[in-house]
Amino acid sequence: MLPRRHFLAGLAAAASLPSATWADAGAPAYLAAARTPDGSYALCGLSPAGAERFRLPLPDRGHAAAAHPSRPEAVAFARRPGRFALVIDCASGRQTARLDAPEGRHFYGHGAFLHGGSVLATSENDYEAGRGVIGLWAPDEGYERIGEVPSGGIGPHEILTLPDDASLLVANGGLQTHPDRAREVLNLATMRPNLAVVSPDSGPLDVSELPPELRPNSIRHLALRPDGLAGFAMQWQGDLLEPVPLLGLWQAGGGLRLCEAPPARAMAMQGYAGSVAFSGDGAGVAITSPRGGEVQVFGSESARLEAHWQRPDICGLAPLGEGFLASDGMGGLFSVSRGGEAAPLARHEASWDNHLVPVRGV
Repeated sequence: MLPRRHFLAGLAAAASLPSATWADAGAPAYLAAARTPDGSYALCGLSPAGAERFRLPLPDRGHAAAAHPSRPEAVAFARRPGRFALVIDCASGRQTARLDAPEGRHFYGHGAFLHGGSVLATSENDYEAGRGVIGLWAPDEGYERIGEVPSGGIGPHEILTLPDDASLLVANGGLQTHPDRAREVLNLATMRPNLAVVSPDSGPLDVSELPPELRPNSIRHLALRPDGLAGFAMQWQGDLLEPVPLLGLWQAGGGLRLCEAPPARAMAMQGYAGSVAFSGDGAGVAITSPRGGEVQVFGSESARLEAHWQRPDICGLAPLGEGFLASDGMGGLFSVSRGGEAAPLARHEASWDNHLVPVRGV
């Protein structure tokens, strides 16, 4: 649980911090992990137009990052089953701290700040016990680990801070894995993926599960609209014999709502949604499939497919203007409208990893 003294100490420390902001790091709008041509890895800051604001080295492949809400600080997470996360001062390029997963744990590649940035939450696998955990860290105390709570399920992947800034939405993918067994799923027959609202003080507050026939559909990634509407992206485990929904919507008190696509378009995703984002105007929500080379845009209210665009190895997705920013594994960045029209913005000497993380504090 989150000790109250750490929360109060964090507020006091934040009040005395230097006034460095994201503007001091070039005012990036997004963070993205990448592999460079020489085989090394980096964390990049990107402008809305796709220009690089910085490129900072990582010791291994990164997955996603958490951007501090006010100061130019990012926590870069290793790809699952990574056991480290690096805290980077994006203005100076210095590594200022390293988070190591406790014994018997590994990170899932995602984290989120809450309480105004005074707490960092990390999704973790307690792989010997076969349960999900949300680790809690104090950024203003050198990222000291200050507690943990259950995630409300197995295999928590992406986590996002809800609009109250005091609780988390957790995508519990339902996959029981062990680092000694590579990425093998150990509980395929008994999977129960869910979305959980988790308090850092008391643990799970609410849990919403998929219907039994969709239990092999691992809930992996999340997007959040300012009013609390969430989109969740799924990845089908096992053989794909018929179309399955890969996108759903959730709002507190409303349960889960699955989005509909025609069978041919559903099958084009090859059972895999890699990222999800709301459009900049909030009227659309999209998912990507690097396996299928497909971006699909749904209406946030209708929950129906409205447009699609095809591009090999497309995965990263974030809001841009009234539409979306998308990235591929060949260094490309594209603007994508809600109507599915795409235009190239930039190309870099980099292979973009799965996610584009918006920076809120710009």
